Amino acid sequence: MRTKSTGKKKINVITLGCSKNVYDSEVLMGQLKANGKDVVHEQSGEIVVINTCGFIDNAKEESIDTILDYVQRKEDGLVEKVFVTGCLSERYKPDLIAQIPNVDQYFGTRELPLLLKALGADYKHELVGERLTTTPRHYAYLKIAEGCDRPCSFCAIPLMRGGNVSRPIEELVKEATNLAKKGTKELILIAQDLTYYGLDIYKKRELASLLKELVKVEGIEWIRLHYAFPAGFPEDVLDIIREEPKVCNYIDIPLQHISTKLLKSMRRGTTKEKTNALLDAFRTKAPEMTIRTTLICGYPGETEEDFQEMKAWVQEQKFDRLGCFTYSHEENTHAYNLEDDVPEEVKQQRVEEIMEIQSQISYDLNQEKIGKQFRVLIDRKEGDNFVGRTEHDSPDVDNEILISAIDTYLPVGDFVNVEIIEAYEFDLIGKVID
Repeated sequence: MRTKSTGKKKINVITLGCSKNVYDSEVLMGQLKANGKDVVHEQSGEIVVINTCGFIDNAKEESIDTILDYVQRKEDGLVEKVFVTGCLSERYKPDLIAQIPNVDQYFGTRELPLLLKALGADYKHELVGERLTTTPRHYAYLKIAEGCDRPCSFCAIPLMRGGNVSRPIEELVKEATNLAKKGTKELILIAQDLTYYGLDIYKKRELASLLKELVKVEGIEWIRLHYAFPAGFPEDVLDIIREEPKVCNYIDIPLQHISTKLLKSMRRGTTKEKTNALLDAFRTKAPEMTIRTTLICGYPGETEEDFQEMKAWVQEQKFDRLGCFTYSHEENTHAYNLEDDVPEEVKQQRVEEIMEIQSQISYDLNQEKIGKQFRVLIDRKEGDNFVGRTEHDSPDVDNEILISAIDTYLPVGDFVNVEIIEAYEFDLIGKVID
């Protein structure tokens, strides 16, 4: 067994799950650094903090496998301590303590001060908005609210994150200003529900007001909206998207299904007619806007007729970006009381059919881009190509533009003008133009 080091212990933070978890890890790392701790992200260290996801079965399995892996490393003397935080820990702490007792301590999503104390650090209130970012310097997530007040039947997020708590506009502007000073050019606004922003502290939806203040931050050139809820969508946001160059022509709005019967069972607060009317408003008020959505296949009671209705709707709407997932039967949710009656293989087959339709839609839409010019933000160099995105594409989930690096040099984090010369399902080939 390796002997324990006596010098300064390095703390390795490992992040699993969504961008909200990335943000939480960055806040944790910022606090640790301010306390004089040596902290790294997903590298190596004597002390390990695993920020877990507990959303659906696959995510829970990945979190548990990661915990077991580091517990084994601890037993082998490769690490000294293992701490677990995040959504899985919030949701299943008693079970985890019983089943994986060799973890030093478990913490929930709202126990940052306690986690810091266990790591020999103090929570510093004056650091609100300060983070140690883990994304490339030129873009960063900005979490504008925590938790969710929506009653969606299939979702366990309120169990893990609590109710909606919006952050004040002035606090978010200060954080954005700090990020811009460090080189951030793109802000990706995240929350469990962007469209609810402000209701708790301002008594009305204030996403548009927030955007009006954020566009004033010098150095920020793109502001992108992720995770907007369809019911009660504040349509004044569409005017901002259309009129304000800094706000990307982009929205991520998980619609989940189109069958009114299933939307009612899902407790989504909308119908097929209302959903289509909202999409019409998007395309009328902000005609350049790219729409990303996600759908669920195999929700309890989903018949073949319901599925065919969704298929026809996907073909009709021609979403720019679409992800599709199989329904996960989550304990303690409202839908858990329903029979999980769609066989797993049927769920999977339905996902594949939807994604096959979407692949063709994506290919056709990308073909229309050939010969057009776009402003592109360069994310990285990969092999013989620089890889970038337009305002219509979010990191890690959307289209990328490949530009040959053989006879061109492009600094990462810079904007360039690019003409599209080839197009495939999810990638575009471009050349830099003067």
